[in-house]
Amino acid sequence: MTELGGFQDNVARIDLSDGEVNYESIDDEDAEKYIGARGLGVKYVFEQGPDVDPLGPDNVLAFMNGPLSGTQVTMSGRIAICTKSPLTGTVTDSHHGGWSGARLKWAGFDGLLFEGQADEPVYAFVEDGEVELRDASHLWGKGVHEARDTIEEEVDGAFGKNLSIMAIGPAGENLVRFGNIMNEDDRASGRGGTGCVAGSKNLKAVVVKSGTKMPKPADKETFMEGHQQAMQAIQESEVTAPNEGGLSMYGTNVLMNITEEMDGHPTKNGVYTSGNAYNESEADRPHDLDADRISGENVRENILVDEPTCHSCPVACKKEVEVDVMHKGEELNVRMESYEYESAWALGTNSANDDRDQIALMIDRCNDFGMDTIDTGNMLAMAMEMSEKGYVDEDVNWGDTEQMVEMIGRIAHRDGDLPDALAEGAEGAAERFDAHDCRLDVKGETIAAYDPRCLKGMGIGYATSNRGACHLRGYTPAAEILGIPEKVDPYEWEGKGELTAQFQDLHAISDSFDICKFNAFAEGIEEYVTQYNGMTGLDVTEDELLETGERIYNLERYYNNLVGFDGSDDSLPERFLEDGIHGQGASEGEYCELEEMKDEYYDHRGWVDGVVPDEKLDELGIDIGPGTGVSVGDSGAAAPGDD
Repeated sequence: MTELGGFQDNVARIDLSDGEVNYESIDDEDAEKYIGARGLGVKYVFEQGPDVDPLGPDNVLAFMNGPLSGTQVTMSGRIAICTKSPLTGTVTDSHHGGWSGARLKWAGFDGLLFEGQADEPVYAFVEDGEVELRDASHLWGKGVHEARDTIEEEVDGAFGKNLSIMAIGPAGENLVRFGNIMNEDDRASGRGGTGCVAGSKNLKAVVVKSGTKMPKPADKETFMEGHQQAMQAIQESEVTAPNEGGLSMYGTNVLMNITEEMDGHPTKNGVYTSGNAYNESEADRPHDLDADRISGENVRENILVDEPTCHSCPVACKKEVEVDVMHKGEELNVRMESYEYESAWALGTNSANDDRDQIALMIDRCNDFGMDTIDTGNMLAMAMEMSEKGYVDEDVNWGDTEQMVEMIGRIAHRDGDLPDALAEGAEGAAERFDAHDCRLDVKGETIAAYDPRCLKGMGIGYATSNRGACHLRGYTPAAEILGIPEKVDPYEWEGKGELTAQFQDLHAISDSFDICKFNAFAEGIEEYVTQYNGMTGLDVTEDELLETGERIYNLERYYNNLVGFDGSDDSLPERFLEDGIHGQGASEGEYCELEEMKDEYYDHRGWVDGVVPDEKLDELGIDIGPGTGVSVGDSGAAAPGDD
């Protein structure tokens, strides 16, 4: 057990096959070595074994908070959902904000571990340190919004007061491989198919009812020192300052015009590096693309109706919008949160679409069906390119918003051969139609809204992310665009391997606390250490905490190595590389020097061709599993288990 501050020392292990619930303490050594949330959740996934079927009963779906979740720490409303991904086959962790992570802590839990498969749909009701499984047959087939409203009526609770609901929609039920888990505020654990895993287990929702019971810091004086320092940093940052900073004013979509202007904005399934480049090159285009129409500035000026926030967050980056749109001859009123940058890009310019209001409808549909907006938008763009090239019989037209809205529903229900293939993700769809030149993914997960021909750090970041192409494992655009902690040239590849590894380790720490990554636009390791020590009562140094982040990242890579991944899987879509499509505009002639960056990255990590050698595991104190069987003396490394 652990007596560290910030923990409830209570994890529920729920066997959905027989309905049995057991309660466990947290091993004190594990709490110190892996912190909590992402780190501890990944260890629980590791302990199930790397060979489990992601959609089988032996896979675990871990809902985890960290020692700083639900505390006074700024931006501490996060929760991590960890599992083996049905989309990539890797370990994955996917986080969402709002209030559910805090309420799970206040309800008396550090985590919920779901194993097995229920015979009939159920939801888990959590209150006062206990978990009860309840029938959810009447909820199966319902969208997330209707399901959560129905549950709210059943459990005598209220959103925004004492109730959080994390639910799947039809996409998760139908095993769409990028199905996600949504909470009541339309916050998504979006990436990696966590909702698909929940669907395979017949788990419709997790419902948490609690009062507000913030954990008290073990060392109040140290904690308050760190908290005040962090608050000052947030208030003084040009990015996070409440009601002034770019993130606070425009949300994540503050980046839309910035990446467009620097020609680092993948457009038309990544063929172009900006909408302007598309306009200059596409003679037969239906109309010019204007990224400004879907930017944070445009949204704020024209359709913004509210700016809600998450637990303990003064930044309020969520932008709630309301639009009236026509769809199939019917006028629809849509009010939704949140008009995020990645969603607007994936469903927008990457699909040759700049209809602001229709994108709001698409995001709302994705949220209700329970599907990741990034993967959904990328799959629509992939379908458009496959149609254009004649790989599929169905006509899917660039920027056809009515068709896009319909296709979102068809993917969620696997309605037809093409939507069924798209529901398998980029790798599955490419296999079905022999269309590998149309896919924009790494390890099965599609890219985000940063072009690696311009932002070279994002290129090595996509390639080496432990959960597939991901901008959030190591957010190098902080340095390449925003100059945090210092400005680096986005077009320069040298140094990006080491920079990416440093960001990856830092984010592994914040994800394990579990606090929002956006605090890293203002805070650094000094604020992290002081708040962590103050809350837990530990006395770790900055170097020791950074080593913990490195340990967590290596544990994930080690798991993936045992699954069979190595350096050959640290790849990028061909069109971003030297023999692919070079950049345009300000990125004219640019491509991503991936192999050079991989060499630098592996050297910094101490890995052998993408594999964690046993010496590195020993150095970091990772003493679970069989080891990879690889030594730093090896010149190369085969995938574990290969001859």
